Amino acid sequence: METSFSIIIVTWNALHHLKRFLPSVAATDYSNMEIIIANNASDDGTGEWVKKNYPECKIVTFDKNYGYCSGNNRAVKHASGDILIFLNNDVKVEPDWLHPLNVAFLETATGVVQPKIRSIEHPGTFEYAGAAGGYIDWLGYPFCRGRLFDTVEKDAGQYDNKRPVFWASGAAFAIRKKLFLKTGGFDEDFEFHMEEIDLCWRCHKLGAKVLCEPESVVYHLGGGSMPMGSPRKVFYNYRNSLIMLTKNLDKAPLLKILLRMMLDGVSGIRSLLMGKPGETMAILKAHGSYYLHLRSALKKRRISSSSTLKKPLNNIIYQRLIILQYYVYGKKRYNELPK
Repeated sequence: METSFSIIIVTWNALHHLKRFLPSVAATDYSNMEIIIANNASDDGTGEWVKKNYPECKIVTFDKNYGYCSGNNRAVKHASGDILIFLNNDVKVEPDWLHPLNVAFLETATGVVQPKIRSIEHPGTFEYAGAAGGYIDWLGYPFCRGRLFDTVEKDAGQYDNKRPVFWASGAAFAIRKKLFLKTGGFDEDFEFHMEEIDLCWRCHKLGAKVLCEPESVVYHLGGGSMPMGSPRKVFYNYRNSLIMLTKNLDKAPLLKILLRMMLDGVSGIRSLLMGKPGETMAILKAHGSYYLHLRSALKKRRISSSSTLKKPLNNIIYQRLIILQYYVYGKKRYNELPK
């Protein structure tokens, strides 16, 4: 039985990526799929090139650059598949990558599935953005099987067991269309970064299972829109973490958010001492922007609390502090972490 997939690729002035990576997606060995190019008002000839070279792709052109969250939300309206796949424009796929995802979705409880993500520049190594599936600790710090902070592991098959994870990477993941619509889709206040973790958190609260399927493999370039360590990336990561915690934490949210903000302050001082004042300023701006979004986040928290299941998530939220494990106890690999 073949599930129908809609592969959505949001792009803005990245024709160079499409020329490099779209051929592998179009060559996918799976009959029941469609490819949607969500063109965020690119002026680099993206639409014309896709029409000429890949006429089988559906092109949706927007009136302006809506970014990742809003662009994907708008593209979903044009998707006919039962399963949505959100795929970055800098991802190369293997020909048979959809077949394991299809099998995973035959399990009715499965709501979200991420393939194993390797680095396209170092194919034997996991890729930072998602590796073999993501987790968060009790203060919302994200990490992956195969990547803790800046330490990325080689893929030696150590995480080839299919298992539940907390979040799937926005670089490449699949979700049931009905579930995506039920959650309300990506939170457009996020703009970029952390939006997939927030979405998966809401999926968990609805009783859906999030999995990593290691038999499906893709390769991600990463860092195209926002290079690692850029002040803009730092801003979105810090601000959106606070918005996400405000929306989704069930137990002692105020205490945890205050503690997280204190640790953000420590991180800002560390960046300053390391000669990175741009990062420090980005963290300060992130906190200021968080206050501006606080009313909206609290409103969404009330809506979420009244409409979702009270599902305990302690089994997939790491109950220790990942920054202590990494920086104090020297745990650099996922399988070294104490349970």
